[in-house]
Amino acid sequence: MAAAPVWSVDPRTGKQREQVAVEATAQEVDQAVRAAEAARPALADRAVRAAFLRTAADRLDEAKDHLVEAADAETALGPVRLTGELARTCFQLRKFADIVDEGAFLGVVIDHPDDTATPPIPDLRRYKIPLGVVAVYSASNFPFAFSVPGGDTASALAAGCPVVVKAHPDHPATSELVASVIRRAAVEHGIPEGVLGLVHGFEAGVELVKHPIVAAAGFTGSVRGGRALFDAAASRPVPIPFHGELGSLNPVVITEAAATERAEAIGAGLAGSMTLGVGQFCVKPGLVFAPAGEAGDSLVKSLTAAVSDTAAGVLLDHRMRDNFIAGVAERAGLPDVEAPVTPGAGGEHTVSPGFLTVPAARLAVEGGAHDLLLEECFGPVTVVARYSSADEITAVVSRLPGNLTATVQLSSAEAAGEGRGAELLTELTPIAGRVLVNGWPTGVAVAPAQHHGGPYPATTSTSTSVGGTAIERWLRPVTYQTTPEALLPQELRDDNPLGLPRRYNGRLEN
Repeated sequence: MAAAPVWSVDPRTGKQREQVAVEATAQEVDQAVRAAEAARPALADRAVRAAFLRTAADRLDEAKDHLVEAADAETALGPVRLTGELARTCFQLRKFADIVDEGAFLGVVIDHPDDTATPPIPDLRRYKIPLGVVAVYSASNFPFAFSVPGGDTASALAAGCPVVVKAHPDHPATSELVASVIRRAAVEHGIPEGVLGLVHGFEAGVELVKHPIVAAAGFTGSVRGGRALFDAAASRPVPIPFHGELGSLNPVVITEAAATERAEAIGAGLAGSMTLGVGQFCVKPGLVFAPAGEAGDSLVKSLTAAVSDTAAGVLLDHRMRDNFIAGVAERAGLPDVEAPVTPGAGGEHTVSPGFLTVPAARLAVEGGAHDLLLEECFGPVTVVARYSSADEITAVVSRLPGNLTATVQLSSAEAAGEGRGAELLTELTPIAGRVLVNGWPTGVAVAPAQHHGGPYPATTSTSTSVGGTAIERWLRPVTYQTTPEALLPQELRDDNPLGLPRRYNGRLEN
């Protein structure tokens, strides 16, 4: 039986553009994984790794026009958005190169013997080593930043782990082009091309997570797909870490004082955030608490005007479009739900943004039909829950699952410490990985203090997929006890020949 073809599709028309590849067989997945494993020794030298990451960024920069053109043809995200996303991706590769050069991620700790301790402490030396081959599952909505060259791949390579990527079917041609660029960069530094494998097809993705050589996996996508792979990773004869980003509602609480102070600005900001990228951001605000009184009415009026002025857009594929249209129709049909701006089909291939309103009290009751409003709807829509009291906010927040973000919009007095600002932060912190004040969650900066993760189902682990600490997902600690100096790895020797930051007999040394 012939392997199924993999087509690049134009979401603006729904027509096939070109055949890019064929879906990988189990044998081809095995070959890709074994080629990645064979490339592991070439990543052992940190200087080579760092140089490779910088060269990969340089080569992606050089191919920018071609890559952006290909990605736009497959995703309809637009050259401006994609150019910025590619720049972010290259910046991230270079930042991981800096992290590799610095070496603090190795977590070197050396404790000399101490017979006075209870119990006595022997000579102990600890650092972190790479796990092995990492499987990466690309996201649909970020063909660069969360795909073949994205944060999972960059952090895994930085840790010293080869990668096999399961390409997303929404941008297979872009995936192939990017992979070829990174492989050429690898060869420039004597690293085999197999250090970055690429496979296509649903079954290939299942085979990949089950492969006995694969040591860990990173995923960005739906709750359903991510949970299935997470369960597969856990049920292997040798379970592996699975770092999945699955879904998020990203609640926003707007206080009455904030709405009174700047309803127009908040409404415009919310409209921009919920429709950014046609609502296809994992951190899109999908549930907004707004007061029920006059201040809330002004806010809804501002949001209505801003969303009404937002043009219809193209989603990443027609399956997502169909799901969006069906999802908003089902939500809009619930009792007490209104649509000041009706979301739905904007044309044969587009969708129109909109938002729904509902009394917050409807969402406080568990097990009812309105629970659907507490589930993510992928696309340009949000739900505005009108509350009459602080208790209603608390009741609904207590029912929310884990999220990537949670946001509060406060008045200037509340931001200075008056009112319920601190209390709201306390309520939201347990359900989110990033808490914002007077901002909007769309836009995830690549920075050392960043955390892009959250309690389940936002993610399946406590780690981040953005920022320098993302490298920790692909490492494991090992301790050497009473090991002669001549047998120790250079990273753990007393004279510190590699000049690494470390904790030496309880003292930090840089």
